[in-house]
Amino acid sequence: MENNDIKTFLVTEEEEGDRLDVYLSEQFGDMSRSYIQKIIKEKKAEVNGKVQKAKYQVKEDDRISIEIPAPKVLEVEPQNIPIDIVYEDDDVIIVNKPQGMVVHPAPGNFDGTLVNAILYHCGENLSSINGVIRPGIVHRIDKDTSGILMIAKNNNAHNSLAEQLKVHSIKREYEFICHGVFKEDKVTVDRPIGRNPKDRLKMAIVPDGRNAVTHFEVIERFNGYTHVRATLETGRTHQIRVHSMSINHPLVGDPVYGPKNPKHKFKLNGQMLHAKKLGFIHPTTGEYIEFDSELPDYFKELIEKLRKL
Repeated sequence: MENNDIKTFLVTEEEEGDRLDVYLSEQFGDMSRSYIQKIIKEKKAEVNGKVQKAKYQVKEDDRISIEIPAPKVLEVEPQNIPIDIVYEDDDVIIVNKPQGMVVHPAPGNFDGTLVNAILYHCGENLSSINGVIRPGIVHRIDKDTSGILMIAKNNNAHNSLAEQLKVHSIKREYEFICHGVFKEDKVTVDRPIGRNPKDRLKMAIVPDGRNAVTHFEVIERFNGYTHVRATLETGRTHQIRVHSMSINHPLVGDPVYGPKNPKHKFKLNGQMLHAKKLGFIHPTTGEYIEFDSELPDYFKELIEKLRKL
């Protein structure tokens, strides 16, 4: 149909065995599995040129195409929202995103997002690769995760940054505060992550999930809590939150993966997770550049409270 968006994907070895609907819902983080299933039922998804059902198990090198219906009424409006721009040139913008801000519009959050703010700031000078809803967005961090994020101002920059993400060459360091005291100074978690089979809104450690590696390093220990640095090798959805929980150290303030009745109530607005450092090869100059984001005040205030426990 006219104006419909056709996306194509090539299945990798680590993705082999996923159901078609599960595979596609992971490619589109902002689309529900039920919506993907509806598209598949309407015969808008093909594997190697042949229509398949949702239960089809994808194989390595399968070429999957899916026709996404054009949004009926959805225009992303520029909004004059203050944003903390760390760096900007003709190719990239580095933004320090506050906790509570959604990165791009999605059902339930059509305005007040980082994209609305960036559109006001940049006008049309953003990459178009991810469409009208996500102009310039190369990667995301969760709504309640604060910190540094890169945005592409043109398609060449977008392709370069996306390729660096794909081969895991981008430096991404986070800091968080978790429940429990880390015994070791350094821990590496290498466990596959996929959709939780019992709750599709959550991610989990699953045998047939996608490869995920996180390196943890203790910054400071408190009475019952630990301040930790996490370095990502891969960038799966909720990776740090799931990996930390898997070793019995859920993030403080995490409403999804944290304990239901935490011992201390700190009146937090979400998980204590901050994207601290970001380093990559500049798309045009070819030089390595790195950015560091200061911990937000609420994060530093919690550290002071924990030191007094």
